[in-house]
Amino acid sequence: MENSPTTLGSKVLQKQVPTLNMSKETVHKLAYNILSFKDMDKLDEDVISELRKRLVMELRKQLPPPTVLPERRLEHLVETSVTAQIESCIYHNSRDPVSLYEDHCCGIDQIPTETVQILTAHSNEVWFIQFSNNGEHLASSSSDCTAIIWKVMDNDKLTMKHTLRSHQNPVSFVAWSPDDTKLLTCGNLEVLKLWDVETGTCKHTFGDHGFTVSSCAWFPDSKRIVCGSSDPEKGICMWDCDGTEMKAWRGMRMPKVLDLAVTSEGENLISIFSDKEIRILNLRTNAEQVILEEHSITSLSVSMDSKFFIVNLNSQEIHLRDVAGKWAKPLKYTGHKQNKYVIRSCFGGINSMFIASGSENTQVYIWNRQSSTPVEVLSGHSMTVNSVSWNPKRPLMLASASDDHTIRIWGPCRSNKKIQSAETFT
Repeated sequence: MENSPTTLGSKVLQKQVPTLNMSKETVHKLAYNILSFKDMDKLDEDVISELRKRLVMELRKQLPPPTVLPERRLEHLVETSVTAQIESCIYHNSRDPVSLYEDHCCGIDQIPTETVQILTAHSNEVWFIQFSNNGEHLASSSSDCTAIIWKVMDNDKLTMKHTLRSHQNPVSFVAWSPDDTKLLTCGNLEVLKLWDVETGTCKHTFGDHGFTVSSCAWFPDSKRIVCGSSDPEKGICMWDCDGTEMKAWRGMRMPKVLDLAVTSEGENLISIFSDKEIRILNLRTNAEQVILEEHSITSLSVSMDSKFFIVNLNSQEIHLRDVAGKWAKPLKYTGHKQNKYVIRSCFGGINSMFIASGSENTQVYIWNRQSSTPVEVLSGHSMTVNSVSWNPKRPLMLASASDDHTIRIWGPCRSNKKIQSAETFT
């Protein structure tokens, strides 16, 4: 018995893996299955193959690395290598597969850096722009008291679809419904209006009973909206599309609301209060996070996947935070100029890997999220750039709105340009 194959196999396994927490019975059984060929000739090949697969799986459970190579280890290493190459590429903005046969490096032609169209229909400062969720339209609002819906054509050119005229004050904000059939326009210190995108007709006016709307957002069902007021006594209200109040958040300690957003799954309401305070309310559990910034916040934007949000500060910084609240500190982006005006930034590109912002020095700034300094600075406007919007379905299309009365549409550069390095977060 001392020299039987089973005993020898057990000794071999125990010698090779002396530190493993395995019972003698387990080692004995595995060794027996490896070395014993008894009754194998009575089984067909498919049964034998299946038995061997089970044996290998059992071995992997009993013999951890480095004794046995983990399952799908090579696939994991390949995926890790591809991910590392993509994350180190500051211009990566493509859904095309990355080849393992050469080092990956995108050129500047993968992001929009060149003006391809200038829209001049507004007669005064353009304060806000936003592409629709399907990328087929752009909405703009202006201090000329109008909003315009633009159609994005197949050739990436934009044409005017509707001019929305009903506000008595400058239009400071617009918001697309998730299904892109409706548009909200927010008058500055005025009312909120609901428009039919296809016909360009006003369907309802909210806040005509004293609720001064400062910001608004949609819930995912495209049937409910939430609005914040610059009047502390009014707080935040949820309405249906007919103007029926469904819920309200009010109170003696409720400060004025500067901006707000609802995450795409409808779970969180993110609000900016009294210049420096961020509140994230979980609408399902009523749990609330409170974040205090040291400097005044001017705007808020949420990523497409609702995992992150950015705020613009008048300290000339943009802060990126996670909605879940797991990060101890925000990531910070600098380089643009912002001291006294409301500047609105946005996420953009594949997987929202870029951040774009306007600036008081007439330029548009683009950061890779891994970089604290801009990867590109775009020139063309002649006055402050108030707002930017990145087309969610066309990653090579960016729009910017300025006090110079124009909207610029940016596309990929047609000429080669040397890749610039950028400071990265560690």
